[in-house]
Amino acid sequence: MEKDSYRLEAFSDGVFSIAITLLALDLRVPVFETVNSKNLFEALLKEWPSYLAFTASFMSILVMWINHHGIFKSVRKTSSELFFANGFLLMLTVVTPFTTALVARYLRTPAASAAMAVYAGSFIIISIAYNWLWAAATGCSHATEHLNRVTRHYRLGLPIYCLATAVAFLNPLLSLGICIGLWIFWAVTMREA
Repeated sequence: MEKDSYRLEAFSDGVFSIAITLLALDLRVPVFETVNSKNLFEALLKEWPSYLAFTASFMSILVMWINHHGIFKSVRKTSSELFFANGFLLMLTVVTPFTTALVARYLRTPAASAAMAVYAGSFIIISIAYNWLWAAATGCSHATEHLNRVTRHYRLGLPIYCLATAVAFLNPLLSLGICIGLWIFWAVTMREA
């Protein structure tokens, strides 16, 4: 049976690639009146929140894209619900560079809790969007064990991101660690597919 979802997949790939590329725009080159190697290295080290936020978000979007690809391997036809569910997920994905910039800028400030709560909270909504996409894709595909396994694993996202959002108010770095731990879990478990 011929696939009918190529245009949706191509559009989605473009949105994922733009979102992941936009993450790099928040990485800044330090500017000095007089520069030497020592103060350049010190300035670069001070930017560690930007590098950490970039890495966390890059890997999160990468894992999302890989799982999105896995979902669409089994999709043979499309539906209006599938288009809307996919569009909702893509809308949330392109917000990730903004939430990443919040974390990069405010992780070392008194506003760190708010920045991390927004970051982790955005992944709560992304988790809901993925579960909707998977539900819509199930009706447009022949079910596969891979899709079922990934769905079970991804359903962990909602409660764990809720936990990360709550923890953000107590310990922003732990909240970020929970978010990073989740994409590591998905990266490891997707290799089983």
